[in-house]
Amino acid sequence: MLAQVKQIIAVASGKGGVGKSTTAVNLALALQAQGKKVGLLDADIYGPSIAMMMGVPEGTRPATADGKSFTPVMAHGLETMSMAYLVSDKTPMAWRGPMASGALQQLLEQTHWSELDVLVVDMPPGTGDIQLTLSQKAAVAGAVIVTTPQDIALLDAQKGIEMFTKVKIPVLGIVENMAVHLCSNCGHEDHIFGSGGGEKVAADYSTQLLGSMPLDRSIRERGDSGLPSVAAEPDSDIAQRYGSVARQVIEQLAALDDSSGPEIVFD
Repeated sequence: MLAQVKQIIAVASGKGGVGKSTTAVNLALALQAQGKKVGLLDADIYGPSIAMMMGVPEGTRPATADGKSFTPVMAHGLETMSMAYLVSDKTPMAWRGPMASGALQQLLEQTHWSELDVLVVDMPPGTGDIQLTLSQKAAVAGAVIVTTPQDIALLDAQKGIEMFTKVKIPVLGIVENMAVHLCSNCGHEDHIFGSGGGEKVAADYSTQLLGSMPLDRSIRERGDSGLPSVAAEPDSDIAQRYGSVARQVIEQLAALDDSSGPEIVFD
């Protein structure tokens, strides 16, 4: 139940295909590597991908002790929950918005989370029903916005930031994926999708660029194999980059905690 969860982080993007789920999975694992007790909720009701990326076998179903709540599925030391555990991989979720929102509310409130330091929520792309439901039904401590340097992705990222601002959820920062491609033959750096966009958007909205991830085949291969980069190669450059993002997120959350109430001064 959510009462057991200290802080909730939403990992979101304005559009799909920018590596949001990859970021959510690796951020959760990096937070765990920092000594945090972490859960991972797949809030993408229509296109859940966490089960595959975490290496959970198809057909895995969450246990239920009392017939009313789900027991999270453990994967790489994380407590996870996803719609993928309740339907088959080939079942399309042909639901209208209110039905999807109801499903998210059930996953949130009827999962028997243990005492977690952080629950990372992998959001669907966009600024619709699921995002609003999460902001209304859970005390979200902050959001991490994922984008690429491409102009159209940055435009959608700005919409995501604006939405979280409207529902009074702090934006902890931006993660920029596919920032640079490093040629495996000659080492030449090529900014295929542009450069500096994430940093500019962060500056425009008084937040920070938490990290820039390269366009690296291993990140995709690790996610497809169910063994994400942080778990597979904890000493690699990629894992270290996610570790840096995790440390900054922890610092941001601590700062928000420190400023959450008025200061009492005794004369």
